[in-house]
Amino acid sequence: MRWPGKEGGWRGVSGRSAGHGALILAEGGAKRVVMDFARIVEAIGQAVDLAGVAIIVLGALTATVSFVLRLREREAPHDVYRAYRQGLGRAILLGLEFLVAGDIIRTVAVAPTFVSVGVLALIVLVRTFLSFSLEVELENRLPWQPRRSTDTPG
Repeated sequence: MRWPGKEGGWRGVSGRSAGHGALILAEGGAKRVVMDFARIVEAIGQAVDLAGVAIIVLGALTATVSFVLRLREREAPHDVYRAYRQGLGRAILLGLEFLVAGDIIRTVAVAPTFVSVGVLALIVLVRTFLSFSLEVELENRLPWQPRRSTDTPG
């Protein structure tokens, strides 16, 4: 792609010279890498994935510490265990949402192909099933069933 104006203006744009996804603007024979879109998107996707993993790990640690403290206070083991499972389940659900978001960012933002979109669809399907299963487990009801008056959220 050529841009008009040779007097101090950019003369050309090429996405091949500096590697996959790089945008090169040439001025007077010298090339400058302005933006490497694929690497930026990949880094953002990895950051979102890292946030998802951190949420799961920190949520698991928080739930475990709470579990141990409540057991030491001699609360009913059944209630403590149920609260532990709910806290752990919430952390996993939120972490899964971040992991799916990271996959979507990386797959859709950088030249999606049928294969990459198909892989993403399978990943999202599996993670959605896991999320659905955890939600049913935590709530003790299907999402479309009304809450009983004795139910409390989460």
